[in-house]
Amino acid sequence: MAAFSPAERDWKTQLYEEQEGREWPNDGRHILAQYDDDSIVVYQAYCPEIAEYAVENQRFGGSKFSFTRMSWIKTNFLWMMYRCGWATKPGQERVLAVRISRDGFNTILSQALTGYDEKERGLKDKSDVRLQWDPDHLPNGESHRRRAIQLGLRNKVLERYAKEWIIDIKDITPFVTEQYEVVKTRKLDKLLIASERVYPVMDDNVVKQIGLDTSTTVP
Repeated sequence: MAAFSPAERDWKTQLYEEQEGREWPNDGRHILAQYDDDSIVVYQAYCPEIAEYAVENQRFGGSKFSFTRMSWIKTNFLWMMYRCGWATKPGQERVLAVRISRDGFNTILSQALTGYDEKERGLKDKSDVRLQWDPDHLPNGESHRRRAIQLGLRNKVLERYAKEWIIDIKDITPFVTEQYEVVKTRKLDKLLIASERVYPVMDDNVVKQIGLDTSTTVP
């Protein structure tokens, strides 16, 4: 595993309006994420017990975490906010920013299959990574034309994610709670979110397999 300095591990934020409509594609299937040369941040929301164990131990485990259930990761901060209701939904009160190696993430992508593709390959409910492209969402929860990726991990891939590929786990719940108050005032020019850009997938076979759009339309 590559060595990382504290500065490289910083979770970076940026004004929402500096990104939406300026840096991000208007539509299509894209992986929006915070990443550097060696790592990428994914998000998960959990109950306090799982989150506290993860932050303390810098890996997933403990009595509440299940390795027999599929565990979903999102690269897109606003999609995570939609899913967890800005940390207000039961069982999703704590939001974690999980920095993993890009090698690990690329391995996840290389094994990702939609439910339809699983069925076509005779792997229904057997693949290690389930792929979903869902509507991206605005801060207020409204759907966006752009699609956001969601990846369900299980079996060996979940084990490797939870114990091998993690570089850093941060509890960003206080930030989420603070920014939700901004959302409720509808002052989106003041809203801070994760700084994200389109993640490059270099393997043409993986691009085709996951149905990624390679062209971008930015205003």
